[in-house]
Amino acid sequence: MRARTLRYALLATLAVASSLAAAPLAASPAADTAIGAAVADAHRSEADRARDRYRHPVETLEFFGVRPDQTVVEFLPGGGWYTAILAPMLSAQGHYIGLVMHDPKAEGSLGKLLADGGERYQGAASAWVDPATAASSVPDGSADVVLTFRNAHNLIMAGGNTASGTFKAFFRMLKPGGVLGVVDHHLPESADSAAEMKSGYLKQSTVVALATAAGFKLAGESAVNANPKDTHDWAGGVWTLPPRLQLGDQDKAKYLAIGESDRMTLKFVKPQ
Repeated sequence: MRARTLRYALLATLAVASSLAAAPLAASPAADTAIGAAVADAHRSEADRARDRYRHPVETLEFFGVRPDQTVVEFLPGGGWYTAILAPMLSAQGHYIGLVMHDPKAEGSLGKLLADGGERYQGAASAWVDPATAASSVPDGSADVVLTFRNAHNLIMAGGNTASGTFKAFFRMLKPGGVLGVVDHHLPESADSAAEMKSGYLKQSTVVALATAAGFKLAGESAVNANPKDTHDWAGGVWTLPPRLQLGDQDKAKYLAIGESDRMTLKFVKPQ
């Protein structure tokens, strides 16, 4: 009887441990407060705030486990939508690094973006990546988190080893246990894969395969940025929808009602 009791106790303990291992890691209360405060910061423009309902920055950054004391790399910040949240949040305790392709024009644009942030972006730095060699100016094993928002499709569309080399560089710059967070336009698995080279949408399996080949492990996925109104089959690709609205006033009300694209949100980890 005692042996049976011990056996049941052991099975119960293993079941609890298994459920805890499967559960996604939650951000700490301090991180929740820091992210929420950064998103609510009055310095963010009204145009940026208007897109929060599509991009869910608080939930997205919490899912990736971003904290204010980390070194966070943002790949291809573009106009700086997420930079305006991340750079001020990381300025006191952490370190924000904007990462662009190793190209004078791209590096110059990033430098201007960070300079325009003034004191709010204090401590923010710029860096480059060379997909051809998987090299970067970010030191190997120095970053806690690498984030890329709606950029993986551009890497795939560029062809060659652009995507694979960039993801390998991400892997190199992260610490063991570090996180790669990917948000991109989601193409259903049943769709023709040829659409990935022209539509701006990607299958989740494509991103997972790309990250896995670089050494990452998929740690979780979230539907926080999903949009069931998006049918993924627009003649002008994802750029038909806002914010691009590539067709101008043609059916503009229709596309505004749909909103921004259906997006996958994937969390990868560099193994310890």
